[in-house]
Amino acid sequence: MTIRPDSVSVLDPISPAFNRVKTVLFSPFDLKKWFVIGFCAWLAHLNKGGGPNLNFGRQGPHGVPLDETLYQAKEYILGNLHWIIPLIVFGVIALMVLWLVITWLSSRGKFMFLHCVAENKSEVKIPWSKFRAHANSLFLFRIVVGIISLLVVALFCMLIFLLALSLINKVVPNIFSVTAILLSTLVFITLVAVFILVLKFTTDFVVSIMYLRTAKCVDAWREFLHLLSTNKGRFVLYILFQIVISIAISAIILAAACVTCCCAACILAIPYIGVVLMLPLVVFKRAYSLYYFRQFGPEFDVFVTEIEPAPSL
Repeated sequence: MTIRPDSVSVLDPISPAFNRVKTVLFSPFDLKKWFVIGFCAWLAHLNKGGGPNLNFGRQGPHGVPLDETLYQAKEYILGNLHWIIPLIVFGVIALMVLWLVITWLSSRGKFMFLHCVAENKSEVKIPWSKFRAHANSLFLFRIVVGIISLLVVALFCMLIFLLALSLINKVVPNIFSVTAILLSTLVFITLVAVFILVLKFTTDFVVSIMYLRTAKCVDAWREFLHLLSTNKGRFVLYILFQIVISIAISAIILAAACVTCCCAACILAIPYIGVVLMLPLVVFKRAYSLYYFRQFGPEFDVFVTEIEPAPSL
């Protein structure tokens, strides 16, 4: 097995990824094919999305002092626990069920979308059935990682909150509290970055290994870790270049939104339709990671059965 190839470039996969977009989506152009592949891509990206931005000021609503607002909120909550607690429990259960369903569907979608890009096919039923065991293994892995990350985030948020509370109430010296808050925040950010990288590597590379060889996500991760351990710098460069690609894609979307007076942004925000319209960018990004990965050896090449088109005269 090739562990450390002589040359791995983040620039070389750009050209074949562009050619893959042309082959899959424009040779020839088939609207039905776009919608089928777009559906697979939409499933694969179901779990991706942003959250609300919250801004906290020094005053409550209508200029009421923050301390009085917090006191009133506390009294209201204590006086209505008989329905607030069941509502919170129901909300948590509903969110957990929704998260499980979305994670399960997106795990299936990742293999379906990879199948479409790797084999230049617009199929749903075949990859849905063929990679059932693979997707279930990926689903369990992502659930475990998600629960661990959630517990870690909750633990550090509570720790930082308690440290900040002690700083406000001056229970401990200020220097100690500030230092502890800064260190806890730094560790928190580091752990969040680790979890993000685990999910990123899982989607870009581990899924490819599972697609080629095994239905076990843990086994695929074990193989990828062996590769990662001898190519740390190359994968760091890959992540940095992925950030560049994401910025470029965001700039394209922003430019489209500005040119169309935000009409394009509204349309792209529509579930599924937005993915179909952005399909060339989505296919490019997936193809890029696949072409990058195959530089580490033929055993990581999902295009191994691909017949390269003859050069045009």
